Amino acid sequence: MPLDLDPIGEAARQVLDDKYRAREIGLTNSRQVIRRSANAIRSIHRGEMDQALALMAEAADLQSEAFEALESHPDVLYAGFVLDASKEYAEARITFALAAGDEIPSPTDLGVAVAPYLNGLGEAVGEMRRRLLDLLRAGDLPTAETTLETMDTIVDFLAGLDYPDGMTSGLRRTTDVARALTERSRSDLTSTVVQDRLRLRLEQAGR
Repeated sequence: MPLDLDPIGEAARQVLDDKYRAREIGLTNSRQVIRRSANAIRSIHRGEMDQALALMAEAADLQSEAFEALESHPDVLYAGFVLDASKEYAEARITFALAAGDEIPSPTDLGVAVAPYLNGLGEAVGEMRRRLLDLLRAGDLPTAETTLETMDTIVDFLAGLDYPDGMTSGLRRTTDVARALTERSRSDLTSTVVQDRLRLRLEQAGR
């Protein structure tokens, strides 16, 4: 009797076709989440907070749609491109909260897994460095000092999470980068404070 693999092939195609359709939705939406999150961060730095909120709301809807499509396919749901999108979305939301002086949202608030959330928190330190440099240029030293304190707090928090990289999606490297950016920011702030004090002394001496 000849071997008949048609029934098995048909069943396999049904499963794989469904997985492929879900993957395409997840991949397309993840790209859009990353794009909108990046644009939201740019809007935050420009002070366009309403625009940032609108972009992040779109990113949230796209992420939810991707998660729903991939719910029956956990092997794809936890693929790299989905986690990358979650990380970028978390970074945008955290950056917005820090810039606005709001409470930082939790992973549950954002509907993202812990590992991408923590990496997004670490990468938000880089956005805080950009904010700190803008504050220095504007001469707002008190807010710059507060921003540096926030960066320190985040780095110390992340450094205390000593788990294997396989569990945290490379959080140790993210933390090392955040620490380096924080130390550079500390140096920049210190130099500006010293220069500002010297300027004041020279002005007082010239009176």
